[in-house]
Amino acid sequence: MLAGCERVTLEAPQLIYEAEKRIQFVYFPLDCFASVIASTHGKDRLEVGMIGNEGMVGAPLLMSMDVPLLDVMIQGTGTALRMRNALFKRELEYSSALRRRLQNYAYVVMRQLAQATTCMRFHLVEERLARWLLMTQDRAHSDVLHLTQEFLSYMLGVRRVGISKAATSLQQRGLISYSRGEIRILDREGLIEAACRCYRADIEYYANVLEKPHSERTPHGQHRGQHAPAPSSNRMRKHNVASGSSP
Repeated sequence: MLAGCERVTLEAPQLIYEAEKRIQFVYFPLDCFASVIASTHGKDRLEVGMIGNEGMVGAPLLMSMDVPLLDVMIQGTGTALRMRNALFKRELEYSSALRRRLQNYAYVVMRQLAQATTCMRFHLVEERLARWLLMTQDRAHSDVLHLTQEFLSYMLGVRRVGISKAATSLQQRGLISYSRGEIRILDREGLIEAACRCYRADIEYYANVLEKPHSERTPHGQHRGQHAPAPSSNRMRKHNVASGSSP
């Protein structure tokens, strides 16, 4: 499979997928990451998902759909492996193991979208901001994030005053420092506690579906008879959906 890929640099805020426009390439992020964005006729926009080196950009192709329903924008500049649409489809036909693994990933993405909807409706801005910062840190592989209030407002669908209040509260609790568009995560474990349950749920579900043999999976993302481990960014960093696929 790698023989059909080319390494490319993707820069923020590049739009690599536009809703209703045909997919040309599939991307496997290496050290970049992207936001999945829903919009209302190109006006109001809201992030509903995030993709890093744990995943791929191109899930609609797994359901025989050549046109995405959502935009995908590069949030963190870096590199990715890129494969043409037609070649990717041939690889899926030849390798049942690859197809099965990527279909599992697509299922996880669908759940992430549903989780994001619930989160936006029921959880406090401060909890959502903490979750979003953790998700970004997992994919940026850095404790320092360069983010403006305007960008955070855009991603979370919250007015800037709401972002300012939430960031100030997290800073007063000693979890982050925030100055001139730079957020530094000071206490990751504390930030996990401040985040809504959605962050842990996403990590546990990801591990349950993609990292365990089928016989060990449970509906709640836990090993039978055991408590689910605390989420760790290392899981996200070490595991790419393309790993283990046949050449």
